[in-house]
Amino acid sequence: MTSQNHKTIRSNVVFDLTAPAGVRSPVWVELRYESREPYAVNMSFHAGMTGQIDWVIARDLLADGLIVASGEGDVQIIPQPDNHELVIIALSSPSGQAAFEAHAAELADFLDETYDVVAPGDEHKWMSIDEELSRLLQNDLH
Repeated sequence: MTSQNHKTIRSNVVFDLTAPAGVRSPVWVELRYESREPYAVNMSFHAGMTGQIDWVIARDLLADGLIVASGEGDVQIIPQPDNHELVIIALSSPSGQAAFEAHAAELADFLDETYDVVAPGDEHKWMSIDEELSRLLQNDLH
């Protein structure tokens, strides 16, 4: 695909950060999908005064997690068995862990928009191996 065909999909949603004592705090999250990186979904968590925390997850993981518990390690997405309208997004890093409740319908709507741009199974058609290698080599040299 040529660069003028590339598109970006953005959606602003609110996830509820869940604490062990059942306390919930709303967190604004920007979901972003770029056809240049057709396998990935970027999540930017706006953490108030501390700034922004970015996570990149596989688009397939997000889609699978709406239906069945998915992911291992750093990212897990788990549908709520007693409330099909919600999923848990659990994130883990060396600096800590966090669990968020998200509305499944909002995530499904976002995914549908991404599928309108790049159909599932067509991701490879949107990648340029030369561009990716060039970008990787640039990052290795810095």
